[in-house]
Amino acid sequence: MNTYKTTKIKLIPTKVILLIVSLFFINLDNSNAQETLGILGNSKGVPSSMTFVELKSVMKGEKQRWKDGTKISIALMKTNTPLGQASAKKIYNMSGDELNRFWLALVFQGKASAPNFFNSMSELESFVAQTPGAIGIVKKESANESKLIPVDGKKEF
Repeated sequence: MNTYKTTKIKLIPTKVILLIVSLFFINLDNSNAQETLGILGNSKGVPSSMTFVELKSVMKGEKQRWKDGTKISIALMKTNTPLGQASAKKIYNMSGDELNRFWLALVFQGKASAPNFFNSMSELESFVAQTPGAIGIVKKESANESKLIPVDGKKEF
């Protein structure tokens, strides 16, 4: 007579699987926030150094002109890019979608001009180089470090 042993397979509860998957995606989102960012500015109007408080004021549209009167033009990567998401998190403390809604509301209310959004860093860098008063957020590792503007004494944040 053959006797078969039965083994019980313990299944992982669905909630545990969902938690693991959620943590994975949260970790991916945080990896974007770990990008090392730098500030690129046009030589006309943009100061040679800034504080983080000044930078946030400019990037949030609270300030419309530089000290010499040049109009500020903000250049950002599109929020569906890793650099755009990192910028939204580090500068604005928002998600990409929240940042899009933030700017839509400011522009609709007439409080600020819309930023210029780009698909590639090379397009963003070209825009900043050619546009007086332009300031943009770039990936520090890919930028020409001599052109980066120190923020609180550092060329990265």
